[in-house]
Amino acid sequence: MFKKVFLFTVFFALLTTQLKANFDFNNNCIKAYQAIFDLRIQDAQAHLRIEKQQHPQNGIIILLENYIDFFSLLVSENQADYNRLKNLKSTRLSLLENQDPKSPYYLFAQAEINLQWGMLKSRFQDYLSSGLDIKKADNLLKENEKKFPNFLPHQKSIGLVNVIMGSIPANIKGVLQSFGFRGNVEQGIKKLDHLTTSLAQTPYNFYKEEVIFLLCYIETDLIQSKNSYQKILNLTSSFGDDSLLKTYLQGYIAYRNAHNDDAIKFLQRRPIKTGQYLNFPKLNYLLGNAKLNRNDSDAYVYLGRYINEYKGINYVKDAYLKLAYYYYLKNDITKYQAFIKMVKMKGNVYDEKDKQALKEANEQAPDVNLLRARLSFDGGYYTKALTYLKDKDQSDFKLQRDQIEYFYRLGRIYDALNKSQEALINYQKTIYAGKQSTYYYAANAALNMALIFEEKGDKSRAVNFYNQAIGMKNHEYENSIENKAKEGLKRLGAD
Repeated sequence: MFKKVFLFTVFFALLTTQLKANFDFNNNCIKAYQAIFDLRIQDAQAHLRIEKQQHPQNGIIILLENYIDFFSLLVSENQADYNRLKNLKSTRLSLLENQDPKSPYYLFAQAEINLQWGMLKSRFQDYLSSGLDIKKADNLLKENEKKFPNFLPHQKSIGLVNVIMGSIPANIKGVLQSFGFRGNVEQGIKKLDHLTTSLAQTPYNFYKEEVIFLLCYIETDLIQSKNSYQKILNLTSSFGDDSLLKTYLQGYIAYRNAHNDDAIKFLQRRPIKTGQYLNFPKLNYLLGNAKLNRNDSDAYVYLGRYINEYKGINYVKDAYLKLAYYYYLKNDITKYQAFIKMVKMKGNVYDEKDKQALKEANEQAPDVNLLRARLSFDGGYYTKALTYLKDKDQSDFKLQRDQIEYFYRLGRIYDALNKSQEALINYQKTIYAGKQSTYYYAANAALNMALIFEEKGDKSRAVNFYNQAIGMKNHEYENSIENKAKEGLKRLGAD
């Protein structure tokens, strides 16, 4: 009898040990994780189904399911899906709390879910809740770092949180710091840069693509560092050719850094088996814009596809405006007016691009030469942009808006061509002509003058023009320009 009881006890102990909740980033999970970062979500879900059958108590499953929702919402930007899926956050956190607290993944996985939802909530304009989630993630990561100082994966997230908190707009930074929101962009980027090489010889080397994804996002969106274009583009080469995320990152990086021909090349070289991947309409939005910048005859095809396929909250008004401009440049005024009407009727005004699109749709049609110069400039075709304006004069433009933009656009073009003296002259003319207007041209001209003088080491003039940029009120992009000017003053020790 005693022998039977002993054997049963041993068997039960073994059984409960096998069923005990744990964290095991095993081969199934790594395959699922890699499929997620290729945006092959169906493949990722298939790997997770196998893992659930083999190891149903593996806490990594919970984390990876959150990754799937994170990328699905990041790509779709669908409000209904966001409202439905965000309720899973608390459920998943509760499940993770029942996992093995002795594992370095215990607090880390909770931090990751908070951080991912914090980023998503910001995307969907739920800013207060976003900030609270990111702060929770920060606290969990700090606690985990104390317990497991050699656990490399949390360095990835600590670096990201540092950048997010360090890039808080200057006008609200003081308030948020009183609640413990502090970060350092430089330290965060340095930590992520280090991980791109230090992960290689460790069991966590599969995290490298996520680190690269974060660096691309940070350097292109948060700090808008055009000097790092080649660096971050080179990093994406570690993604496989069957990665749709690689297509997007390379196209987006090139587009945002005015390497327009590269953007078109990357975006057209997407993986062929589309059924395996998340539907990603923004690829068509980027491609349509890049082709419009280059004056390609098929730009309308991709902008139209974006509008037809996309069910999210951003860039609908902007896409309709770009279609209107496409036909305007073809001198098809009937279609131009039809799409201008759609700008007013469709989409939302959450993003600055959509707000600007609506403003432009409610104004008189742009001057053709200014529009061609603007699109060419946006594509990085600076010499071509100059040809549309170099033989013009202020008197060639009837509207005050166009006269201001004429000087501003010349300033931007000369600035991009590294002709700083010509740029400064035209920026100054922009300020004289537009400082009382509601257009952003004069304030941004002052900001750009300050940047030129800062680069030249002329601190007093840089400070003067940063203050001029801040002093202009009631214009487009006011908060953005003011925050950049305040950051400039801070760099110069004049804030």
